[in-house]
Amino acid sequence: MTNLSRIRRGSLVDHAIETLRGAIEQGEWQVGDRLPVESELSESLGISRNTVREAVRVLVHVGMLETRQGDGTYVRANRDAGETLRRIDRAQLRDQLEVRLMLETEAARLAALRRTSDELNTLCETLDQRAAAGDDLDARIHHDERFHHALAAASHNSALTELYGYFAGAISRTIEQTELDHTLPEPSQEAHELLLAAVRRQDPEQAAARARALLQPSLDALASSREEDSP
Repeated sequence: MTNLSRIRRGSLVDHAIETLRGAIEQGEWQVGDRLPVESELSESLGISRNTVREAVRVLVHVGMLETRQGDGTYVRANRDAGETLRRIDRAQLRDQLEVRLMLETEAARLAALRRTSDELNTLCETLDQRAAAGDDLDARIHHDERFHHALAAASHNSALTELYGYFAGAISRTIEQTELDHTLPEPSQEAHELLLAAVRRQDPEQAAARARALLQPSLDALASSREEDSP
């Protein structure tokens, strides 16, 4: 018998999904393990087999489980990518900025080494459009996002580019918050231009330093605010 908590009333399918997802994430079953049969899961969770079946279908759909015809259901991954994104969305601004800083620093370093002439032209174009946006905040944020996505693409590291795109929602919110929150230093057009200049002259270390300089002041401001709020 598996070690699962019985589900109480409410949205039974949602609770079943959360319980099974949590059990997989906590190592109740490892990647490659076969889940108990429906009847055993139903008894362990205190719900009907139909509810178990629906929960399993959802976890198959998101890629955590895999159903093999005539053989059973197996754990395919120990993380639900969609739930991971939702948790990132709920993370504190400081945590999101720290991850963004790590990704963009390395993206800038690699872009300085690997960018093509066409990619440099794209970076120049998006930054010019950011400057031309002036006080139009929505346009400035839009072109800011395009610049950073173009920088990630110019790294020619497919894993980094995919990860950056995966994290795009949280990145957009950090850009918007640093633009709107007057207590956070707004990365200036000049700071972006200095980053672009380092990428243009193919100086990886300076590019990484300039990328870090864009976000470090906001992180410092958040740290200072936390200290002031501490009793």
